[in-house]
Amino acid sequence: MPPQKKGNPINEEITAKELRVIDENGEQAGIMLLEVAQQLAENRRLDLVLISPNASPPVARIMDYGKYRYEQQKREKEAKKKQRIIEVKEIRLSTFIEKHDLEVKTKNAIKFLKDGDKVKVSLRFKGRERGRTEKGFEVMERFSALTEDFGKAEKKPAFEGRSLIMILAPLQEKERKAKEQAKEQAKVAEAAVNVPD
Repeated sequence: MPPQKKGNPINEEITAKELRVIDENGEQAGIMLLEVAQQLAENRRLDLVLISPNASPPVARIMDYGKYRYEQQKREKEAKKKQRIIEVKEIRLSTFIEKHDLEVKTKNAIKFLKDGDKVKVSLRFKGRERGRTEKGFEVMERFSALTEDFGKAEKKPAFEGRSLIMILAPLQEKERKAKEQAKEQAKVAEAAVNVPD
């Protein structure tokens, strides 16, 4: 058996005896025998393409199949260009992280979130730190607060084995703008309250 060709059956590949035919202008040409439909397509120097094999009777269209495939491939290429693969970047924290280290890791996380990637934040407890899990949650909360203008917690801090894990997802453009507006309004309101009499 020959390998199955990708795409719609065309011309001699069509096996249905009777077809509902649509002409090259998108108009109904009626129900006709396969041979008649093929002859009609041939006379117009076009292809007969089966577009709906499960209909009763199957539906075929008269068109320039080469041009149709070219347009289809062009559309698929455009769609692929617009697609973006989201990666998950990992940032590791520690229970007793220094302020400067936290700032550096925050900058990295913000860069990843701005690029549209998700950030997996992990904090592993070593030795006696297991008895101080509340400290780990505090570090996660602080980190989350520092990155809130660019990302939101898709998964709140939770234990996975010996580690505390949190997933941050990048904010959508309109969410980011809404946050910026809210901050601006808060600044204006604060300035209005602090105006001396």
